[in-house]
Amino acid sequence: MSLITPDFGLLFWMVIIFGLVLFLLSKFGFPVITSMVDKRSEHIAESLKKAEEAEQRLANMAQEQAKMMEETKLEHSRILQEATQARDRIIASAKVKAEEEAAKIIEHAKVEIATQKEEAMREIAHQTAVISMQVAEKILRKELDKSQAQIELVDKMVEETRQAENKIS
Repeated sequence: MSLITPDFGLLFWMVIIFGLVLFLLSKFGFPVITSMVDKRSEHIAESLKKAEEAEQRLANMAQEQAKMMEETKLEHSRILQEATQARDRIIASAKVKAEEEAAKIIEHAKVEIATQKEEAMREIAHQTAVISMQVAEKILRKELDKSQAQIELVDKMVEETRQAENKIS
């Protein structure tokens, strides 16, 4: 008996054992193997489907993120623009208030200057009148040593006073 040239009996029993093993495998082994392969195929298909869904969700999230970033940039730009406008309004308002305040201060200063000028003019007029009276008094004392000249001067002054009263009335 040689394995290279097998006997008919050995060949027969090998075929019978092969058939029996094939029958047992086809009855009990192949269904289990095919069901495992089918389950694995379904699991792989399901995993691929979930991966595609996850990839789609990730793409949607990326789009949403880009959209949110764009909205955030627009909102940022809008807020900066509003802040700039508010700053400009505040500056303009402050300028107007400062100009109004300056105008009030200038007007008050002008009134104060006019008042002080009038007081100074009255003081000058008063001082001038006092000096004039003193000069007139000295001159009159020298010239009015004579009694007739004094009487004429008093009459003249009374007449001038009456004329001034008539003009005022």
